[in-house]
Amino acid sequence: MLRGLDISDMLIIERLELSFQPGLNVLTGETGAGKSILLDSLGFVLGWRGRADLVRQGAAQGEVTAWFDLAPNHPARAVLEEAGLPVADELILRRINTAEGRKTAWVNDRRCSGEVLRALSDTLVELHGQHDDRGLLNPRGHRTILDSFGALDDLRAAVRAAWSDMARARKVEAAAAKAQDEIRAEEEFLRYAVAELDKLSPEEGEEAILDTKRRMMQSAEKIRGDVVNAYEAMGQSGAEAQLADAFRWLDGAAARADGTLEEPMAALNRAMIELDTAMDGVVRAIEAMSFDTTELEETEERLFAIRGLARKHDVQPDELAGFADTLRAKLDALDAGDAQQAKLRADVQAAEAAYANAATALTEARTAVAIKLDTAVSAELAPLKMERAVFATRITPEQEGPEGRDEVSFTVATNPGAPAGPLNKIASGGELSRFLLALKVCLTQSQSGLTLIFDEIDRGVGGATADAVGRRLAAIAQGGQVLVVTHSPQVAALGAHHWRVEKSVTDGMTTTNVVPLDPDQRVDEVARMVAGDTITQAAREAARALLGT
Repeated sequence: MLRGLDISDMLIIERLELSFQPGLNVLTGETGAGKSILLDSLGFVLGWRGRADLVRQGAAQGEVTAWFDLAPNHPARAVLEEAGLPVADELILRRINTAEGRKTAWVNDRRCSGEVLRALSDTLVELHGQHDDRGLLNPRGHRTILDSFGALDDLRAAVRAAWSDMARARKVEAAAAKAQDEIRAEEEFLRYAVAELDKLSPEEGEEAILDTKRRMMQSAEKIRGDVVNAYEAMGQSGAEAQLADAFRWLDGAAARADGTLEEPMAALNRAMIELDTAMDGVVRAIEAMSFDTTELEETEERLFAIRGLARKHDVQPDELAGFADTLRAKLDALDAGDAQQAKLRADVQAAEAAYANAATALTEARTAVAIKLDTAVSAELAPLKMERAVFATRITPEQEGPEGRDEVSFTVATNPGAPAGPLNKIASGGELSRFLLALKVCLTQSQSGLTLIFDEIDRGVGGATADAVGRRLAAIAQGGQVLVVTHSPQVAALGAHHWRVEKSVTDGMTTTNVVPLDPDQRVDEVARMVAGDTITQAAREAARALLGT
């Protein structure tokens, strides 16, 4: 709940510090005293969008600080955790507005954005009045209000989960269908390419092997003739025969040479042995260089085919085998696609059925809860002198979404036979205030941790009706906190805590102040509200009667 508000240099407030209490807090004062300025300042520190010219004339900046007590389970704690801000039992909000319009905010002494302030404010304060566009008068929030009144959290959660499952199933089906369409668009190419690759059946590393083999055969074709000629030069018609003849001639002369030919003959013998070794090697080389010209043609043909396919598909030759597997996998997916799509479509239909069941259950629950809410509000309208008015919660179909398929709006008819219409368009000022109050009385049981602010919600009513308004405000404040700005003495008299808003002029400067009232001062203030500027003894007696003193 709101424990305090510190305002500096805002509009006509120079410096003001207020401490609020649990229960019903009433703020009274003459028209124009500055009660709305307090709400403007509170709205500013809560991040609400409002008037721009908030800084007091002549001041460099205006500043507002508000502090709240947070219960252990207060929803503001979750907002703080999500924003990465410190969480404690006390929440301090501070916001500055410079004369140039630049705004800066802090939460528990940590800088934060206006968005975070507004998220916190939704859990901290709720404003009700004839110009309220954040609470009960906002049709966009009526569905949430109805669900909160009926404690439909579990059903809403089931619908949200079913919506997520359905959206996920649809997304998977759409992605698979898109992939199928893309594959089908290139099916003709895939089948031709796979057939072409399968026919060639290239293997990893094959291109290098073929290239080496081709170069060897090309080289052998060029040098084999020279090697054969060399063999013939060394053979029986060449060096071999000549060396044999030389050896025979030397051997015949050796007996008459007294041993001088033994060494040359030994050398010649060794040469003949080496010649035999060389001739054996050349023979082997000639055999190795022997190939069928058809083999060279076949090798070149396959090598060129592999390289051509690699260029065609913009891959390396060694990647052709893997590329073929990739294309084959696409074809397999295409061939299995119909069955897969049928399964995905069945999944979508199951998810849609689950969502439809959850949404229908929520619609039925909302319809039942709407009847209970209408009955409860009608019961509250009678004491507020609106027994002939009709409040109805209208539930109409809308496009399906995570919150179901229902549009919820609160409608009213102020007189029998009159057409019903939106709450904020049909009711007059005083009627609207009472409708809002009756509705809020019925809803307080489902809300906790909020400080409720009613801005002149008793406008246009008086007497017994004003007393009924005050008593319902007091009932709402039990166990919580309500701040009410009022001109009604009946409402003011029922407050647990009372402040008077005063305006004064000093040295040509207008300022506003807020004074807490003791019991005697409170009698005078209620008497002023009864009698006007001149407080009579009769007015004081009427005030004491209202205050029960």
